[in-house]
Amino acid sequence: MLKSGIDQQALVDLFANATAQQTAQLREAVFKTTLGALQGRELSLKNIRSVLGTVAQAAGAGAAKNPLGNVDAEALLDNAVAGMDDALIKAVEANRVALQQFVDKGVDLRETQLKKALGELEKFEDALLGTLKKSAAAVGDPMAGPWASVLEKLNLQGTQTGLKASGAAEQLTAQMEQMQSAMRASRAAGLKAAQTLAESYTALVSGVLIGMSDALRQSVPTKKAPKK
Repeated sequence: MLKSGIDQQALVDLFANATAQQTAQLREAVFKTTLGALQGRELSLKNIRSVLGTVAQAAGAGAAKNPLGNVDAEALLDNAVAGMDDALIKAVEANRVALQQFVDKGVDLRETQLKKALGELEKFEDALLGTLKKSAAAVGDPMAGPWASVLEKLNLQGTQTGLKASGAAEQLTAQMEQMQSAMRASRAAGLKAAQTLAESYTALVSGVLIGMSDALRQSVPTKKAPKK
């Protein structure tokens, strides 16, 4: 079954048949699947949630079928979440690079479109956590316990996506503020230079006019007294 560009059945089978030694392969598979789905669409929060929800649902369904039991089901889900987190880090970096280009060109990130993009970047972690909580709430036994344990760890430790997104947002905002300050300083310096030039020009013109008026006075012939 394909949903959001994802072969859900392939993921279900992967988790259902995974052994305890295949955790790294699971993480890599989820990473590639999630990233591939994200690359095929606009990186909006709506699309991100849709992709993450599909992946989480498939991973949970597969883990529920795995004969390893609840303890190992938690490990399976841990790796599913780690793979999704890895993919979101790539999405964060893609957004950072795009926004960086605007910052480098002096575009103010407070512009409506860019402000929205920066705001959404900081919500990527919330999208991941919210989607996982929704997926966990939708399942019954025996996966409720493993999902609860996974979410508890995430709430305590956070995600790499959150760290990356927060750092990128802070960096871009700081760069924008520095550029704005530099532009304001440049404008102030330009204004001061123009004012100095204007004052010099005024002084120069005044001197010239004074000199001209003196010369004019000297060149005007004095009137001869009338003959008596």
